[in-house]
Amino acid sequence: MIELDTSGPAELAPLSWLIGLWEGTGVVDYTIGEESRSIEFGQRISFTHDSLPHLNYSSYTWLLDEKQTPHVAETGYWRLRRPATDGDPGPGLLPAVGPKPFTTVNEVETLRTPTGGFEIEVSIMHPGGISEIYIGEVAGPRIDLATDAVMRTESAKEYTAATRMYGLVDAHLLWAWDIAALGQDLRTHASGRLARVE
Repeated sequence: MIELDTSGPAELAPLSWLIGLWEGTGVVDYTIGEESRSIEFGQRISFTHDSLPHLNYSSYTWLLDEKQTPHVAETGYWRLRRPATDGDPGPGLLPAVGPKPFTTVNEVETLRTPTGGFEIEVSIMHPGGISEIYIGEVAGPRIDLATDAVMRTESAKEYTAATRMYGLVDAHLLWAWDIAALGQDLRTHASGRLARVE
């Protein structure tokens, strides 16, 4: 049984079990042609909010070697998927011109899908010139995501699609990430197990 934090923005209630600082380890095991690339890493994931209807996300990893060598990082935003209204600010810094939408849990319930979950959108940026937009669903303590778009700068490595799964199991955040990159089709890439530390 998970407890949802209803003290923040109502739209975050379905995602509130993620809020906090998580730390643990994971493994990369990605096959490129005949070669398998495998490493173990440490990871710290943070989900926070600033009273806006989205979660701020950051992930930092390091190699599990003697020096705990910094590895990779990513940052982004997680939110419920719904049409923007006049009550939402933007684009840019334009202010909202109507009442805020979905300010109560009952209003958020109208967004529930026929399968019992909530559609979500996730934007993730990588410092190596890759931006991912995922769509998916949160259903209780499980989240399934698939890329809707992947954008790369000219200097970025080839990367075309991904899926991610997150789940709360025995008070641990478990995740798995499949990618299509470096000329390969969508396949197993990495997974991790993290415990809440804050």
